[in-house]
Amino acid sequence: MHLLAAVVSGHRLQPLLDESVFLGLGDAAEEGSFGPEVRGRFVASLVAYADAGRRLGAAAIAFVGTQPFRRAADADDARREVEAATGIPLEVLTHEEEAYLTLIGVSGARRLTGELVVVDVGGGSTEVVVHSPGGSPVAVGLRLGSAQLTRSVVEHDPPLTREIDELRAQARASLKDAPDAAGLEIVAVGGTATNLLRLIPAATLDRTLDRRRLEEALATLAVEPAEQVAERHAMNRTRAQILPAGAAILEAVLYRYDADLLQVADASIREGLVLVLARGGHDWRLRIPEFVSGWTR
Repeated sequence: MHLLAAVVSGHRLQPLLDESVFLGLGDAAEEGSFGPEVRGRFVASLVAYADAGRRLGAAAIAFVGTQPFRRAADADDARREVEAATGIPLEVLTHEEEAYLTLIGVSGARRLTGELVVVDVGGGSTEVVVHSPGGSPVAVGLRLGSAQLTRSVVEHDPPLTREIDELRAQARASLKDAPDAAGLEIVAVGGTATNLLRLIPAATLDRTLDRRRLEEALATLAVEPAEQVAERHAMNRTRAQILPAGAAILEAVLYRYDADLLQVADASIREGLVLVLARGGHDWRLRIPEFVSGWTR
């Protein structure tokens, strides 16, 4: 779960509060439902987030859910409980809306002049959106996520060589369903990409991941237990456990598009949501397709 409160002026976004908490929503959804305990923690966190936004004088507050809420059997229960506790509806995004908001966040809602691929590796899915000048963006949600892939393949900590090989094989097979693109720039967003930067000191300087660096990251993750990775690189232990799968997915992205490297961006779906919320008001969700190509004023 992530919170972003910000002041917006045109395309500029100045964060006032940026927080996150790991609740294991994706893992719970994979089991079939969140359950009362997880829903309770989730609702309590959103109550605190809403209170924080109101204390800052937020003109508008929106809650959005992604893949776990598209999958969990009790997602509607969670939505009702959130609105009852906060007075704010929880909007469950489609794959396309999720990808579009991510693109808006990366671009700052500016007009794009070149071809761009934005990839967000989540726990239960990977969102890929391709923007080509003069055309409508193409967005695809792949049933391929770092937590989901880890559960299906990895049984050891650290993962065995054969498990790393299988992560790579399954990731490349799934990426065949990503939309076509050529002569492009690739931008990766989300926790997988930003945490991989922490494993490679040089990458933190230029914020890029190429095939060699991803190979280096996988080599490190193949010999260090998750607890050690988390402690050495200041990350959540659960994140460290699923990072090998995340690295395999980003490596597969490079192979899918025959690219040498990708850029890592901090801005993502939250920034896109804040920009659209500030611009679109109560109709923000209906106006996502309009805003995805940016605005000029």
